[in-house]
Amino acid sequence: MSLIIPKKYKQKLLPETTEIAIKDIKDRFQRQLAEALNLRRVTAPLFVLSGIGLNDDLNGVEHPVSFTIDAMGGAHAEVVHSLAKWKRAKLAAYDIAPGYGLYTDMNAIRTSEDLDNLHSLYVDQWDWEKTIRSEDRNLAYLKATVETIYAVVRDIEQHIYRQFPHITPRLPEKITFIHSEELLRQYPDKTPREREALAAKQYGAIFLLGIGAPLSNGEPHDGRAPDYDDWITPDGEGFRGLNGDIIFWDNILETSFELSSMGIRVSPESLAAQLEMRGCTDRSSLPFHRALLGGELPASIGGGIGQSRLCMFMLQKAHIGEVQASIWPKSQLEACKGAGMEIL
Repeated sequence: MSLIIPKKYKQKLLPETTEIAIKDIKDRFQRQLAEALNLRRVTAPLFVLSGIGLNDDLNGVEHPVSFTIDAMGGAHAEVVHSLAKWKRAKLAAYDIAPGYGLYTDMNAIRTSEDLDNLHSLYVDQWDWEKTIRSEDRNLAYLKATVETIYAVVRDIEQHIYRQFPHITPRLPEKITFIHSEELLRQYPDKTPREREALAAKQYGAIFLLGIGAPLSNGEPHDGRAPDYDDWITPDGEGFRGLNGDIIFWDNILETSFELSSMGIRVSPESLAAQLEMRGCTDRSSLPFHRALLGGELPASIGGGIGQSRLCMFMLQKAHIGEVQASIWPKSQLEACKGAGMEIL
């Protein structure tokens, strides 16, 4: 994705009012999300020790920001990419019962991101994780959780409308579930991103299932690390994968807009299979993976919800830099200024 300059863009809120609205959205959303999913807030790390298997490996090619710790004999630490695995370990540490979970404010630095309207070096999201029963590891439970989250998002959209009536709601009443294999069959000549955009434009809001496993063309729809989401287990409807992405259609940028990646987490069996598929069985010896394979971690569901992404969509901004402070190329700053996008 390259920088998109929307035609005749006009910001709906001035920067000072935007700052007030950002706080309102963040305060209200995390409170309602916690109530809806039975989550409690916990404190999270900005960095973890290297070599213990807790950091999110994303697609397996991104390098984390790392540093040495003088006070620990030169031990290596790395800034988190996300807390996908850390949260599950914390569920076990706090012995959180099925049906309940935790959430936290996650802040990360991803130096390999392509900087554009939706991607920043700075990543802020609500990372959440919930203990479930083994019998809850199914598509119906995943869909019900997605619908709960979507209801909270729509409530925030209605709240913003009540505060600022000129920011009219865009989301449909229901979110549509569709598997990435179904999209491939519908649009075999399109790229994954093009398929996403077509579906998002058609339905307004979709949950795209099955991210990570190879599709019928031999390629996954998108990358997913092998050691948190379960993308290999049959979903009960003829496809594989118990994970997916919440994606909206953004009529300002005229593109698909991913808000969240989430899913039911790997079982010991699916972890072993996915590590084998990705050729990284060496991870089995890392502390996190040993605990999971040994049955020491609870079954869970979880994901991340972009904080700046949510604010950007709710306030109908054209660039994520309008709702967060980060670093941008000079040429991009100039282009945004010329188009009426006020970067914070």
